Amino acid sequence: SSGINAEYGGLEPVGDTLEELWISYNLIEKMKGIGVLKKLKVLFMSNNLVKDWTELQKLSELPCLVDLNMVNNPIEEKHSVEGTWRSEIEKKLMKLKKLDGVPIVRQDEEDEG
Repeated sequence: SSGINAEYGGLEPVGDTLEELWISYNLIEKMKGIGVLKKLKVLFMSNNLVKDWTELQKLSELPCLVDLNMVNNPIEEKHSVEGTWRSEIEKKLMKLKKLDGVPIVRQDEEDEG
């Protein structure tokens, strides 16, 4: 199956203002162009077709992203089965505070308290 190669075209006009993007159930496989969303804090894209780390790596271009939901994407399902999903995302997206609805607790934050 080729899947739909949805691209985040036309996001430039909202790039400076958009804070939340809810795009679940959209057959999205690629994240090209998402880096323009400099104010984006919340990205909900469960039930899509993302399967490559190279695509998820593009989320590191989003300086404000704190809440990500990727449930029921091939990459999430594969790595959740292997037990590496959360740890990999936490390493790649250092500013993230919530993943798939569950708060992220980082070791260094615990030590500060």
